[in-house]
Amino acid sequence: MANWTEEEKKKIWDKGEIIPGRDKNVWRKDQCGAIIKWDMYGDRSDKYNCGWEIDHIKPDSKGGEDIVSNARPLQWYNNVERSNGRLTCPVTAKK
Repeated sequence: MANWTEEEKKKIWDKGEIIPGRDKNVWRKDQCGAIIKWDMYGDRSDKYNCGWEIDHIKPDSKGGEDIVSNARPLQWYNNVERSNGRLTCPVTAKK
């Protein structure tokens, strides 16, 4: 597991989708459309909360590197539920 610097974490956060009308430094959407909140990084307290994690696009187990270009922000449960490296999106803004 990577030890991301704050600068790297911010660059990865910036890959999230901007939500019109919301502060882009606080709120974003992940690739599944799930809403994530900057200050809830690593928060797994509830399946449907806005906690998020840094996901390796190409998983470590398949040779993926700990670099910004191989990372994206994902709502924590979406990250945990990846199946065989595939993103399944159990949590979206609609669920």
